[in-house]
Amino acid sequence: MNSVWIVDDDASIRWVLEKALTREDMSCKLFSCADDVLGALRDCQPNVLVSDIRMHGDSGLVLLEKIKNEYPQLPVIIMTAFSDLDSAVSSFQKGAFDYLPKPFDIESAVELISRAMGEPKKIKGLNELTNRVSMGNLLGSAPKMQEIYRVIGRLSKSATTVLVNGETGTGKELVARALHQHSPRSERPFVALNMAAIPRDLLESELFGHERGAFTGAQISRKGRFEQADGGTLFLDEIGDMPFELQTRLLRVLSEGKFYRVGGVMPINVNVRVIAATHQNLEERVAKNQFREDLFHRINVIRIKIPPLRERSEDIEYLAEFFLDRFSKKLGFEKKVLSPESLNAFKEFWFPGNVRQLENFCHWLTVMAPGNRISLTDMPDEVRSPARFSERNTDTNRQLEGSSKNETESWTSLLSTVVKKKLESQGNVSNNCYQDLLNDFERTVYAEALKVTKGRRVACAKILNVGRNTVTKKIQDFDLPF
Repeated sequence: MNSVWIVDDDASIRWVLEKALTREDMSCKLFSCADDVLGALRDCQPNVLVSDIRMHGDSGLVLLEKIKNEYPQLPVIIMTAFSDLDSAVSSFQKGAFDYLPKPFDIESAVELISRAMGEPKKIKGLNELTNRVSMGNLLGSAPKMQEIYRVIGRLSKSATTVLVNGETGTGKELVARALHQHSPRSERPFVALNMAAIPRDLLESELFGHERGAFTGAQISRKGRFEQADGGTLFLDEIGDMPFELQTRLLRVLSEGKFYRVGGVMPINVNVRVIAATHQNLEERVAKNQFREDLFHRINVIRIKIPPLRERSEDIEYLAEFFLDRFSKKLGFEKKVLSPESLNAFKEFWFPGNVRQLENFCHWLTVMAPGNRISLTDMPDEVRSPARFSERNTDTNRQLEGSSKNETESWTSLLSTVVKKKLESQGNVSNNCYQDLLNDFERTVYAEALKVTKGRRVACAKILNVGRNTVTKKIQDFDLPF
């Protein structure tokens, strides 16, 4: 029988995990502190060890480091209620198999422990845990943010090219900076360039530099961003807006590690890690011949998708508190506190500008709210106005809302219209219209059911009358934010 050791000074956590694992035919041994574990390991070893990060005596990270020194093949899972980037990265750098943020879904915990069975793990690291992420860094405990932390942790020893996808304001540059700061290149430069912000005729010079006299006004030689980032990281924001002709030059640099300045005749060699970001769908741009397919495959080695704020509303309260605290200190104001009504208004808002928009709102409230407790009437007009609900709708949703005004038109008649348009647009060409529509239907049903049950998978399975594993599979298949 597989054996799991659980280390936590909270008896309720030990009890819950023991009951769940016993149901899965795993034997459990329970500990309340790190010292007892180290003594027991001298006599025998479990298949997996699960440890809390904060306990009386040695922390979980100290225990992890000692275990990896003496028993490097033992998989260790770190539990933490402090869901931040540094916790994740420190866990991975010290050799953890994975980390489990509290409060956790018991099914997910059992699944993670099952995966760790028989899978030896990796490397010892050096960095110490900090209690809180530095100001301006990534924040959030939503499952999709936890996955981003895991990716950054797993890449902390790597210089792999990364493509970051996300809507405007989701924090693509913060992810890029975190990847740099937790990489072997952290002591070298981090250089950022926004492709959409540089005039087309100047972009080549910005990237690769120029020699004196290369064009009118080039009175001195100048290094480009690639040379400035040598040994470090170059962040190319909004790479989807890069002119097609320049994409060829970028591809060559990524392939060969050298380039020529504008007007130059001597090749310049550089060692640069490239992190690219875009809010656009690059696959669609490739299909429309607006982005080079070979460059897309070159930068799309590891892809990180940042969820929009509306898909992680559980983080809004924490983010708002963080921004209000930061602006009160920066501007010299008393810290403002959100009332329950104002917090609910934030949670109901669609946030088309994502985290950046929330940050701007908090800046405005710090200055404009008359008291230290923010009421609903203090909130910005676009948040407290009923018009905010219209911002929730994509073009398709607006069509659905418009049709609902006509009580005689059912959703099935609207479906008939959509199916007819899809079939007519395809003509006689073979297509996946039927399967696409089925997928859209299932995705919608499971997404709404999970919203109703606040992400609880067992409850979702009950109201849909399906198995719990089915819900988990649909979440994975449709990449649902739960």
